Amino acid sequence: MAWLQLKIAITPEQAANYEDILLGCGAVSVTFMDAEDQPIFEPELGTTPLWKNTHLLALFEGDTSADQLLFSLVQTLGELPEYELEILSDQDWERSWMDSFKPLCFGKRLWIVPSWCDAPDPNAVNLLLDPGLAFGTGTHPTTALCLEWLDQYMPEGIDVIDFGCGSGILAIASLLLGANKVVATDIDKQALEATIENAKRNHIPAKSLETYLPEKMPDVTADIVLANILAGPLVTLSPQLAMLTRSNGWICLSGILEEQAIEVCNAYEAYFNLSRVVVKEGWVRITGQRK
Repeated sequence: MAWLQLKIAITPEQAANYEDILLGCGAVSVTFMDAEDQPIFEPELGTTPLWKNTHLLALFEGDTSADQLLFSLVQTLGELPEYELEILSDQDWERSWMDSFKPLCFGKRLWIVPSWCDAPDPNAVNLLLDPGLAFGTGTHPTTALCLEWLDQYMPEGIDVIDFGCGSGILAIASLLLGANKVVATDIDKQALEATIENAKRNHIPAKSLETYLPEKMPDVTADIVLANILAGPLVTLSPQLAMLTRSNGWICLSGILEEQAIEVCNAYEAYFNLSRVVVKEGWVRITGQRK
């Protein structure tokens, strides 16, 4: 089945009105995209900010009359901003995404292997992963930074907390690399579900990995605390994450832009002896040993 896609250049103030109108005209989906290169890294809670110059993409079923659609929009809006119409051929979007997600090596021992692929090195530490709806495949620099650190520094027989576990990639990597037990927490129930499923996929014993929503997390501490989230929450959570880290234990933080590193370091230096900040593609990893 083919699709008719309409792309319109709009401003953020026009977004809600145009979305309602296009859905009323039969659009099966409406998406907003950056028309330039203006990243929005940390929106305020409860907000959905858009870019100064935004492209609205509306998708219609392939048998939709383009002439009738444009006529209806002109009748409603009076005039139509700059637009493009395009026929999109159908494709297996899930298969397209799966084909782009390949096995990746982190450090000397650890491979992240999509669950539908064969492990390139059967003798390596292979983490089989299907992220589902949760964040975390290892392809983003922040996740890669954490995985590389775990591959290099993870001792055997310790306890770990994964704060903001996403797909469970860091929690499961910790266990495969020798951790004794991991407590994983996330505000998203789908992330906890993905973590549990990925743990089963890697034959992780249920007793070795516990998952909780933050408000239900037990009163525990760990030898290593992992938090790959965002700079703002990391700064706010610094006292809590420090309390979760045992004396002489380690913390590993990421999800931080290079220009945000000083602020995050300042929030943690009272609790930790911080190591050198490591940079990868504009993102950083901050690690430190609990005082």
